[in-house]
Amino acid sequence: MKFIKAIRVWQRHLTVYSKLYKSSLVLNFIEPVLYLVALGLGLGAFVREINGMPYLNFIAPGIVASSAMFAATYECSYGTYVRMTYQKTFDAILATPVNLDDLIAGEVIWGATKSALYGSIIIIVISLFGLVESPLIILSIPLLFCIGLIFSEISIIFVAVVPGIDSFNYFFTLFMTPMFLFSGIFFPIDNLPGIVNVIAYFTPLYHMVNIMRAFAAGELLAVIKDIVWILVAIFLLAPIPFGLMRKRIIK
Repeated sequence: MKFIKAIRVWQRHLTVYSKLYKSSLVLNFIEPVLYLVALGLGLGAFVREINGMPYLNFIAPGIVASSAMFAATYECSYGTYVRMTYQKTFDAILATPVNLDDLIAGEVIWGATKSALYGSIIIIVISLFGLVESPLIILSIPLLFCIGLIFSEISIIFVAVVPGIDSFNYFFTLFMTPMFLFSGIFFPIDNLPGIVNVIAYFTPLYHMVNIMRAFAAGELLAVIKDIVWILVAIFLLAPIPFGLMRKRIIK
């Protein structure tokens, strides 16, 4: 029954999104494609190969992972905060038989759904560009949902503690942007200082980039540890947003 109520929250978000999806899809489609073209073709003209593969093939799977990350993050940071604070959507939902845990679960699932959706779109794009060598890339779609769960949880944790919407600037500048730059999307991090490698290992994007790159190349067993890391992180993080949001909303 609790899961059904969470799905009702997800269904509400889907209904709203169905009226706005065209502009949203276009905006979320253009940015990763620009990165792909500008860096893949521009920088790729100077950097021919990395780890034995053309530079464009090297960065394309990472662009998929980052698209999934940002889809969930924007939805469950700004989106969740606006629904909670300005639109009073949370108040309306909580006036129904849906409780707070159902509501937060619905938010997390919706963020993960958008992650899988936008990641899948970019997979289609890079496949059309001829940048995918193996049909194993299809297996990454459930993992895009999983990485979306992680970033939805992280984003809602931040929503629960920020004093105001302007504070999201710190979240994106000090956490999301460094992770985007130093998770192995655009260059291998092996030759960077050891502390960078250690920090990267504890970020979910690093593991998702490894998974996407391996699946695109037709490798599966090489990233079993990365898959396990993501699954464990989901369960370790899961209770935190529920507890913090309960403290924020129930005063």
